[in-house]
Amino acid sequence: MTAKQPQRFHLDRLETPIGTALLVTDDQGFLRALDWSDYEARLHRLLRRHYGDYVLEEASAPKDIVAALTGYFAGDLGQLKTIKWRTNGTPFQRKVWSELHKIRVGKTSSYGAFALRLNVPNAARAVGLANGANPVSVVVPCHRLIGADGSLTGYGGGLARKEWLLAHEGAAFKRPQE
Repeated sequence: MTAKQPQRFHLDRLETPIGTALLVTDDQGFLRALDWSDYEARLHRLLRRHYGDYVLEEASAPKDIVAALTGYFAGDLGQLKTIKWRTNGTPFQRKVWSELHKIRVGKTSSYGAFALRLNVPNAARAVGLANGANPVSVVVPCHRLIGADGSLTGYGGGLARKEWLLAHEGAAFKRPQE
């Protein structure tokens, strides 16, 4: 019996207006994870959870991914749709992430409304957990889920980033009280 080889991924960094993004890609040019340098420990937890053993090597991300993300942060909001991404996860998580990808730029949804959209009306909490386990933030726009009252709720990259992303996209939401 041979031991399973660990997944091999590439790690690159991209400076953005909201911090240094960590880009994890594979040999086929798919984005496997996007997180922030100040949350690198969480990135590794998510990679372990989704892939088990893995090897992360410093290497440049594919030019098309870097160009699309750079374009998005510069204001060409449609660029996110051009990024090829792939991830592991439970069937429910993958269903949530696939549907999240369909929320248009500048739009938001509450967790409850999103659960209805998935035909699981009592699963708002499960949607929230799947949303929080999304390894491809920004590209799979978990930031577009907000509270039923329009308020910002948790975001793995911090509420300040969520607020910036939603404002950048022109979405309506209730700003946190100062």
